[in-house]
Amino acid sequence: MNITERLHRIWATLPEGVRLVAVSKFHPAERIEEAYNAGQRIFGESRPQEMAAKAAVLPKDIEWSMIGHLQTNKVKMIAPFVSMIASVDSDRLVAEIEKQAARCERVIDILLEVHVADEETKSGWDVEELRAYIASGAFDTMPHVRVRGVMTIATNTDDESIIRRDFEHIRSIFNEFKPLFGNDFDTLSIGMSDDYPIALEYGSTMVRIGTAIFGAREY
Repeated sequence: MNITERLHRIWATLPEGVRLVAVSKFHPAERIEEAYNAGQRIFGESRPQEMAAKAAVLPKDIEWSMIGHLQTNKVKMIAPFVSMIASVDSDRLVAEIEKQAARCERVIDILLEVHVADEETKSGWDVEELRAYIASGAFDTMPHVRVRGVMTIATNTDDESIIRRDFEHIRSIFNEFKPLFGNDFDTLSIGMSDDYPIALEYGSTMVRIGTAIFGAREY
């Protein structure tokens, strides 16, 4: 099955309004172009240098989503063109995105990454720290950052009950924060190749799928 066929199979499983991020990290531009020609427009990368290099040679209407941990000193590399930074996990990163977006005279969409998984190695805000940061009014002073929602990566386990627990937790956080941000806050980004059907049950509006589209990483 080729990339186009895999995409059509996945699209058929997604409810109306659910956006697909094709996780293209570590795959060459030629494979992204194949997915683009099939109709896919949102692509996810985890390395700023790799995203910038691909953006330079691929169609300009691609919506690039930064899905990996982002160092503050790398924000300027993608600020001129990135559509969404979906892995915002600290106040320092928020401030830097505001700074670089202002320099580019852009408004950059972000997702707040919240840590709900059992693994300590996973990144993301502690929910209590995030509550305090939001309550501080910091976002009111950042006109070049638009908070679109939250994201998380569930615990890496075969135990479906734990995955469901994580998704239920992040859904409750999404519902808690939504009234604080208004209509722009519309994105609950949960679900990857192995668990996205479960994520859809918990209201996911954005799924991040790589292996099920592109196959195993090539490098």
